Amino acid sequence: MKEFEHIRHMSSRELALFGMQDLAYVKAVLINGVTEFAVHAADGTQITVLPDRDIAVATVRQHDLEALSVH
Repeated sequence: MKEFEHIRHMSSRELALFGMQDLAYVKAVLINGVTEFAVHAADGTQITVLPDRDIAVATVRQHDLEALSVH
């Protein structure tokens, strides 16, 4: 119950950062006319670009992160 009380009283900044270390975003990008897939940290920092979405998602999960798609 105490955990729920803490969440209820989080500031906007704390709420924005909540769970950030557990997420990564996968986004299709066009590089030299070829669609590839960029992996970004939750704060928007690009981590890598991979040639296939499935490989990008697997890479994210291999690092114990939850992959979210950006359209």
